[in-house]
Amino acid sequence: MKAVAVYPGKAHSIHLEDIPYPDINSIPDGRGVLVKVLKVGVDATDAEINEALYGNAPEGSDFLVLGHECFGVVEQVGAAVRHVKPGDYVTCTVRRPGDSIFDRIGRSDITTEETYYERGINLLHGYLTEYFVDDMEYIIKVPESLKHLHVLCEPASVAYKAVDEAIHAQRRLQVWEPRTAFVLGSGQIGLLTTMILRLRGIRTFTIARSEAPNLKAEIAEAMGATYVSTRKKSLAELAAQVGKPDLIIESTGHSGVAFEAMEVLNLNGALVWTSITGGDRRIEIPSDKINLQWVLGNKLMLGSVNSNFRHFEKAIADLGFAESMFPGVLQRILTHPVDGLDNYRKVMELLEDSSALKVYVNVAEG
Repeated sequence: MKAVAVYPGKAHSIHLEDIPYPDINSIPDGRGVLVKVLKVGVDATDAEINEALYGNAPEGSDFLVLGHECFGVVEQVGAAVRHVKPGDYVTCTVRRPGDSIFDRIGRSDITTEETYYERGINLLHGYLTEYFVDDMEYIIKVPESLKHLHVLCEPASVAYKAVDEAIHAQRRLQVWEPRTAFVLGSGQIGLLTTMILRLRGIRTFTIARSEAPNLKAEIAEAMGATYVSTRKKSLAELAAQVGKPDLIIESTGHSGVAFEAMEVLNLNGALVWTSITGGDRRIEIPSDKINLQWVLGNKLMLGSVNSNFRHFEKAIADLGFAESMFPGVLQRILTHPVDGLDNYRKVMELLEDSSALKVYVNVAEG
């Protein structure tokens, strides 16, 4: 069957690969689930892997099948599978466990092992193909009523985890009620983070370079957030005007912005980095000032990557809630469909298009 793959370490090597049809019995103890792929989202991660900035092929293979944002329909289940059945719509988690204690308790998203396994990213083939098989633990049911949001499930889980991790970590303060949040970046992660914060009644400022009016601003404001362009107002100027944020979620993909955010965080605040930056950018920062303010201000910074099945379940619930609170808004994120695996070159072209908010591949009808 067809699959879109790269040769890791070789820039711009994206190509169509012929791979074997998956065997449900490759998962032991009747735990296998065979999924027909309907849609796969692509993002900057896929582009950076194609640019050979990171990513490794599975053992015994010289290629890596791309795609970590999947949506499909169950074709067949093993004897032990109870939570999904043929005909159910599903998505699937990305990271797979290693041998650390966190991996063994279902928290592979916070593994302590430097070697990590992620479908479509590192050491495991991804979902940009026609069918896949996986263990039932990683298969999450998606209500049919949300199938029009399909590939948003995975990025929504990443956004949910970023907010949830901050809330859990801030229990150190015993009482923490964030009133103001800055979301840095207005891509899919930024807008879905905006959604999660607004559903919780937090005053939210979605901040990006592009000036309004634009689609991203319309989506953010339709959810009750305030959109701010950094071309009109810096982070420091915004903080001086509206108050320093209690929570900052950074999702720009620009390490300079990630460090700039450290200068505007409120006392007892939390800053979450979600960007993956594969370059070698260097910047100058006021390190003494930041050090002083962070120690005296009891501030917290944490990195949040990936998500586990619990985050997926909570994020899907939030997608459903958002559909009732902000009807029709989230679907506007899904801007650029590409029909068929054969059009993989078009996918990479669209990822360079600044107007493409969300690119995804229509693999099959269903």
